[in-house]
Amino acid sequence: MDKIRIIVIEDHELTRIGLIGALQRRDGIQVVGEASNGTQGLRLLESVKPDVALVDIGLPDIDGIELVRRFRASAMNDETASAKILMLTMHRSQDSVLAAFAAGADSYCMKDVSVDKLADAIRFTQEGNPWIDPSIANIVLQQVRQSTPNGEAALISKQISINAVDADYQKLLTDDPLTERELEILDLIVGGCSNADIAGKLYITVGTVKTHVRNILNKLGADDRTQAAVRALRSGLIH
Repeated sequence: MDKIRIIVIEDHELTRIGLIGALQRRDGIQVVGEASNGTQGLRLLESVKPDVALVDIGLPDIDGIELVRRFRASAMNDETASAKILMLTMHRSQDSVLAAFAAGADSYCMKDVSVDKLADAIRFTQEGNPWIDPSIANIVLQQVRQSTPNGEAALISKQISINAVDADYQKLLTDDPLTERELEILDLIVGGCSNADIAGKLYITVGTVKTHVRNILNKLGADDRTQAAVRALRSGLIH
């Protein structure tokens, strides 16, 4: 199996070196280039043609969002420029998230993510499955809520695939419905709460929350909290 060829565009040298070192040790991932600013990064994207580019938003010359916008514009005239873009940043603001997706980013990941999760995000992104950091999922969900019936209102509608609960899981939910407590926790997940937040609000332990979350994921047939929240909204479990 071919390795996923990635480049890292990050201005902080220690962060960039750390990322490269950690990812190089991951099976199936090969770092083929690095850049310390947006101008270099754009040239690298166009010359190296990686599978995935990790792009920091806060670059010193042209920021990461503008870099993505320019790359997508140039890629329209270059059929070989098919790199997926994974934004890697500390910015959780709604403006940053929506601007990144509107510019053409494929995925959005926070810098405090574990290396294992980052490797997963890279693989998901390379396969064409947008990866959204759970900590900013609520911003995405708000856009889903605001969409028109035709789905035209969401800025990110072209980037994120939203699926309702499959028929098999609809039957499972009928046979094994979510409990009142699970629905309560699911509502807090949709609201963007972490396990610790939920534990504090409901006066239960984090371990108990994790057990409930695991049961919710199983019942919804979801791989993660973000997918569970989206399915809950689209299926009408949560309004």
